[in-house]
Formats: sequence, structure tokens, C-alpha cells
Amino acid sequence: MEITAKGISSSVEEIRRKAPLVHNITNYVVMNTTANALLALGASPVMAHAIEEVEDMVTLSGALVVNIGTLSRSWVESMLRAAHRAKERGIPVIFDPVGAGATAYRTAVAQEITHAVSPEIIRGNASEIIALAGDHGATRGVDSTETAGMALDAARRLSTSCGSVVSISGETDYIIDGPRIVQVQNGHALMTRVTGLGCCATALSGAFACVNGSMGTAASQAMAIMGIAGEMAFERCAGPGTLQLHFLDTLHTMGLPDIERRLKVSVSS
Repeated sequence: MEITAKGISSSVEEIRRKAPLVHNITNYVVMNTTANALLALGASPVMAHAIEEVEDMVTLSGALVVNIGTLSRSWVESMLRAAHRAKERGIPVIFDPVGAGATAYRTAVAQEITHAVSPEIIRGNASEIIALAGDHGATRGVDSTETAGMALDAARRLSTSCGSVVSISGETDYIIDGPRIVQVQNGHALMTRVTGLGCCATALSGAFACVNGSMGTAASQAMAIMGIAGEMAFERCAGPGTLQLHFLDTLHTMGLPDIERRLKVSVSS
């Protein structure tokens, strides 16, 4: 698996051309942010969580993004129903186990969804991935207290047991796809001061999954675009508020020259 600037740019152009529908069952905090990020990239978002319609909605979609940030049992049932329908139709499922490890219930729900569905992509911070794999990572709310590198062993086990690509966000992002590990070193520390950008990474992974046959490639391209957009936004912003504004603008305008100039990625086995 090779992650190149031209390959990423080609996927972005295809997203902009096709405007794939990405069905999100996500949390109240980030709905607006993730919808705008998908729109800025060129995808078409829908936020639908009613159990009465999720199966119909996901059937129309190119990918399903499931995010447990604001957790309730009724939403979990919708998530499971939508994910099972997506699996039946060959639609990729991208799962964000927000806050796994923070409470016993949250961890149990994250593991229930993962084991029931085997998502194509699991994206989380280091503490969430460690907890999801059954280890005892320390989580502070939805924030990680571990580094991404510390979660590699847990991510490998999770990838093997679930057959999923595992994407770990951090100062360096790691994407585990079987024996291959992609490292993405783009991004800026100020991104951690804007709520919802991690959830945006999950949503954008859904958009890239719509136009890629390889889920490892999709996850890696999404993390690279996130990091590059964050770097470019930081150079124009005055603080976290305007970082978010410029992040969306950058997603909308980014082209091959930006990606070629900034991409920092490596692949190993």
C-alpha cells in the first residue's frame, strides 16, 4: 500500500465529483462540525439516527459512520440496526469508539458494536483503542492520556480479531492494516483545542471509503488530509475559533500542490 500525494488528490477529486452520501449516526456535540467538514471536502452528509429510518437511509449511502460520543441505548440500537444493514449491502462501516475506557458502560457498548459488526475502519485516540482491545488504558473523558505509539500492540490485536483497519490519531497518526503500518506526521497541536476534529477524521474516513476499494488507503488518506488541512489552517488562524473556520475553508480549496508540498507519510510492515 503506497500513500502518495497524487493518490490522495485523485481521491479528493473523485469525492468532489461524485459527492457520495455519508450516513452519520453521531453525537450532538459534533453534528454541525462533521457535516460541514464533509460538505467542505465535497461529500454529502446525512445525520439520521431514528431507528425507524436508519436501515432505509444507510441503503442509499456510500458509507456509514457510527460515533458513540453522546451515548444512549436507543441510539445504540439504531447503530446496530444500520450497521447490520450496511454489512448486508457491502457498505463500509466506520466506527469511532468515543470515550471508550472512561466508563464501564461506554467501553461495553464500544466492544458490543465492534464484535457484532466488525467495522471496516475503527478510528480513535490511543486510550480508546487500548480500551476497545480490552486493555486498561487511561481515558480522561473523551481525551487520550496515552500516545498513539503506545496503542500499537492493542491496535494490531484489534485489527486481527475484527478484520478491521485501525486508525489511531495522535501527534503521529498510525493506520494498521494487517501487517502494514502507515505513519502520518501531519497536523498541528492546536487541533486538539477544537472539539470535534477527531470526529471529523472519522467522518472523512467515511468519505474516502466511498471512493477507495482499500480501507487502509481510505483511512490513511483521510488522516493525511486532516493533518494537512490543520497545518494550513493554523498558519492563517488567530486561535482555536478561527482554526476551525480556516480548516473548513482549506478542505474546500486544497489541491495537489498543497498535498505534494506538505505530505509526511511512511509505510512499513
